Amino acid sequence: MTEEHGLPDPPDDVTVEPATPDNRLDVLRILDAAMLETDADAVDDRIAAGDALVARSTRTGGVVGALLAVRPDPDRLHVDAVAVRRARRGRGIGSALVAAAVDRGESDPAVDAVTATFDADLRTFYEGLGFTIRPAGAAADGAEEEVADGADGRSTRLEGRTSVAGDGPP
Repeated sequence: MTEEHGLPDPPDDVTVEPATPDNRLDVLRILDAAMLETDADAVDDRIAAGDALVARSTRTGGVVGALLAVRPDPDRLHVDAVAVRRARRGRGIGSALVAAAVDRGESDPAVDAVTATFDADLRTFYEGLGFTIRPAGAAADGAEEEVADGADGRSTRLEGRTSVAGDGPP
């Protein structure tokens, strides 16, 4: 995949490709099974925009993972949701989906960065993909605005960012 970022290719038995309207139900099922909030209209919009990806088994042809990205700013692609079927987790499929989103950001001259917001237990996953991590809600200068923390027993939310603009490494 991306030489600059050293991001992984999908496992040998999986391909990553843009989602099509025919993949809609699979995407919704995978995200729902991962207990990620999904809205069918949002999935349709992301598929139409080309900002939805699926991981497909080369053996069965079935969809085994999905990623939805949004564009909160014209220069930023944000990974909104990524999920892999439970039986296929831990095999690099989620990493390959995020790597493909970074590739998508790199191929779009308007995009300067790919970002994601996630629970603290996914920190290592995103760091391994080259994302710079900070508390969610922290200002770009490092000053914290409002950080969700574990006072109510929920895990801390983090934000990851990787630059995709220019010719050099992030």
